[in-house]
Amino acid sequence: MEQINRIELLGIVGNIRLQRINDRRMARFTVVTNRAYKNKEGAPVIETQWHNVTAFEGKNVHNLDCLEKGCAVHLFGRLQIQRVTSEDGSDRTYVDIICNKLSILPDDTDVQYEM
Repeated sequence: MEQINRIELLGIVGNIRLQRINDRRMARFTVVTNRAYKNKEGAPVIETQWHNVTAFEGKNVHNLDCLEKGCAVHLFGRLQIQRVTSEDGSDRTYVDIICNKLSILPDDTDVQYEM
């Protein structure tokens, strides 16, 4: 049986940090997504989630220069979880999305969330 580790996000870019590793360009950025629903009382609730993304320039990721804070993106990738023990002995878990396909959506794209 084949196992799958795949994630798809449609959201808005937050902070961006571009850098070069050897001869490949890399971007670390955040993407915000919202989930809208109604609670038990029928009141609308918007749940916001920030995601950390790492993208290496390559075949399906070739437009890193066009990434800007506030632009809409559609991306595919896989989850990578790192567990680290800090100097004070506390355990921390970091969840990162390793992007393998990135599309920057046109400026007039309105990313909306329906209830």
